[in-house]
Amino acid sequence: MSQHCKPFPLDPADSLRFMRGVFIVVRILGAVAIVAAVAAQLSQSLGNWTNQYHIEDPTVQVVNFFSFFTIDSNLLSVVAFAIGAILLSQGSATDPRWYAIGRGGVTAYMVTTGIVYNLLLRGIDLPQGTTVPWSNEVLHVVAPALVLLDWLFAPGRRRLEWKAIWIIVIFPLVWAVYTMIRGPLVHDAVTGNGFWYPYPFLNPHIAPEGYASVAFYVVLIAGVIGGVGAGVIWVSRRRTGWPLRAAVEAP
Repeated sequence: MSQHCKPFPLDPADSLRFMRGVFIVVRILGAVAIVAAVAAQLSQSLGNWTNQYHIEDPTVQVVNFFSFFTIDSNLLSVVAFAIGAILLSQGSATDPRWYAIGRGGVTAYMVTTGIVYNLLLRGIDLPQGTTVPWSNEVLHVVAPALVLLDWLFAPGRRRLEWKAIWIIVIFPLVWAVYTMIRGPLVHDAVTGNGFWYPYPFLNPHIAPEGYASVAFYVVLIAGVIGGVGAGVIWVSRRRTGWPLRAAVEAP
């Protein structure tokens, strides 16, 4: 004679603990993967600058390396993942406001990095030295996907106000100004040019219409970051339906 057993209802407290545990692991592994990818690419580039181009003092090239939006965004992701893992381990029900805004900004930057790279830069040899294939995929595909997954489903996500968009766009605006001011002041020992820009579409010397083309791409990317940032905030304000509500109240 068969017996029918009613399934036990899922205890909200157990579910919350499980999700915290999952995303503690995701954040730790994500941070480790990004650090490993950045270190591998930097090591490859240093060797390339020294052995192939015989650059005795690669200080300028190292600064160039850390002037890529991709590298900066990924390093911010490491910080966000590390802090987030600590917060989850402490059992915080909702992210502090300062962390929620920072985490939302990092999500916008990383999603934009993934979009821009895969639409505009995939297959182009960027001037940081010979690319490490697996590192490239981690920084441009895996890490953005993990950051987005974390924003959608990790416990603790706080509801953001729409005015937070102005804080989110500060970093990319500062980065763009820094890039365009520094670009013509840098001597690139690799190419011999008296200028250096991290991405081809920001280089007025090779852009089809010079600074006009650069301005177009800056505005376009600013619009993408603003749009993605607005999407990030919209997700945080959802209370029902998809995506799953992540800010679970502690029992």
